[in-house]
Amino acid sequence: MNTHYNADQIEKAVQQYWQDHQSFAVQSDPSREKYYCLSMFPYPSGKLHMGHVRNYTIGDVISRYQRMLGKNVLQPMGWDAFGLPAENAAVKNKTAPAKWTHENIRYMREQLQALGFAYDWNRELATCTPEYYRWEQWFFTRLYEKGLVYKKTSAVNWCPVDETVLANEQVIDGCCWRCDTAVERKEIPQWFIRITEYADQLLDDLDSLDGWPEQVKTMQRNWIGRSQGVEMHFTLESAVAGIDGFDVYTTRPDTLMGVTYLSLAAEHPISLALANDNPELADFIKTCKTSSVAEADMAKMEKRGLATGINAIHP
Repeated sequence: MNTHYNADQIEKAVQQYWQDHQSFAVQSDPSREKYYCLSMFPYPSGKLHMGHVRNYTIGDVISRYQRMLGKNVLQPMGWDAFGLPAENAAVKNKTAPAKWTHENIRYMREQLQALGFAYDWNRELATCTPEYYRWEQWFFTRLYEKGLVYKKTSAVNWCPVDETVLANEQVIDGCCWRCDTAVERKEIPQWFIRITEYADQLLDDLDSLDGWPEQVKTMQRNWIGRSQGVEMHFTLESAVAGIDGFDVYTTRPDTLMGVTYLSLAAEHPISLALANDNPELADFIKTCKTSSVAEADMAKMEKRGLATGINAIHP
């Protein structure tokens, strides 16, 4: 026996055996317990890095352990390949998004296979193919038909260079994570899903989840974030831009007698109307548009506002 482990020869031979014999292809088998292990799909950026190796090694160890216990294990792999990052990368590399994405998928697939992960490659998918996203479209139309999606205007993080919306996590020190351009707050029409329709059911059913750690259930409750309170209407002494008042939500209606002032968001229609004749207010609103809205940043941010000079009537 050779005392030296020749990884290149041995692993290629074993992996070829797995491929020839479809060792990890999964078939229905009612006599065995099923186990499904799905790690998050990688974005096909071109090459795997050590973060990928760490993440997918963990999933593969879990899958192999469950397979050793005799379970019928399905561990699939796919590619989170749809959207703006692929388009931006294609522009940067002066090529077409489809060509860029599929070449990256081919290269990264070869890397994953060389690492020897036990995937059922017969079930590989890419989210940029019509065979996949047609089902997302189908699901959205079902939600729409049942009144569970709606459209409204809302503020977003906007990168004027990429001309796209950014998540809070994609805004670093007030700038776009890709191009380092100062991010703006912009009001645009968006689609929303009425997940709050199910908030009570989700909260109540947390109590029926046996085996879930209590801290995880607490995190879920906080994430759902049910708040109980009332809306009160405050009428303005003088209408602004045709608006004669507004509603305020509070969880403490018992403190109504202590109200001494009301705050309006920088993007509120009344604020925007008043800014037309108030340069200081206009500058303040402009500053708000470029401020970070990440929770960690907002917690450290200096709290300040600007007096508008309008009065509301205490109800």
